[in-house]
Amino acid sequence: MTKRIGVHLGTAGGASNAVERAREIGANTFQIFSSSPRMWRAPKVDPSQARRMRELRAKLDVGPLVIHTSYLVNVCSQNTEVREKSVGAFRGEIERALTFGAEYLVLHPGSWKGLTRDEGLKLAAESIERSIDGLPWQGTGFHILIENTAGAEFSLGGSFEQVAELVARLRAHAPVGVCLDTCHSHVAGYDLVSAQGYEETMRQVGATVGFDAVRVWHCNDAKAERGSKLDRHEHIGQGTMGNEPFRRLLNDTRFAHSAFIAETPVDEPGDEERNVRILKSLVQSA
Repeated sequence: MTKRIGVHLGTAGGASNAVERAREIGANTFQIFSSSPRMWRAPKVDPSQARRMRELRAKLDVGPLVIHTSYLVNVCSQNTEVREKSVGAFRGEIERALTFGAEYLVLHPGSWKGLTRDEGLKLAAESIERSIDGLPWQGTGFHILIENTAGAEFSLGGSFEQVAELVARLRAHAPVGVCLDTCHSHVAGYDLVSAQGYEETMRQVGATVGFDAVRVWHCNDAKAERGSKLDRHEHIGQGTMGNEPFRRLLNDTRFAHSAFIAETPVDEPGDEERNVRILKSLVQSA
């Protein structure tokens, strides 16, 4: 099986351009936003862009296509207006993902501030179920991926257990899987850096979300220390994690089915390609 390694890319000039850009920098998978991540309203997908996206991906063997949900969406907000806007916006995200032929749509579960964690969990599940209700996802291979978070107070998904709980609630109602982020895991307190810590963390992954459910790893080094709960991404190998956690992940046969996508900073031209190249260099040949 070909290892799938890529990066989050911009969509300037049209979303389909990201496919060619991925190949240019040596990636065979990628992630995009399907619209502005900081605006509620999103334009309709240009059918020609969707068609070209599918054609180029098939021709160049680039996939899976991962779309990241807008940062505004908070499916467990205590504020009814915000939650209703989030349901509508997330439904739009699903519709655009299906139009583009994306395999995965990544979602941060949101903030339950003003509620109990259990109330937040219940609202998140209900909101996601409402968002996808009636949409034609069956048979497409499409999955919503619940992403773990950095563990900030009131943030749903700060532990593998919380991600697993939400996935379990949704399984009967929506196509759902998991996206794990290395930086989020690290700053939430999980040890991916030491060999012993890595194995213990993987034991917890297996006991909670399960290895098969992890369809995507967001590969990000961290600017902040382990347990700090500060979500600040750094270039691969240049943060508080170093290269070894990524070497272990990329060669861990329990994630042979997963895609590995960097969301590292773009501080200067070539950074996207450099981070992809570093990740690829860490893969050991069989």
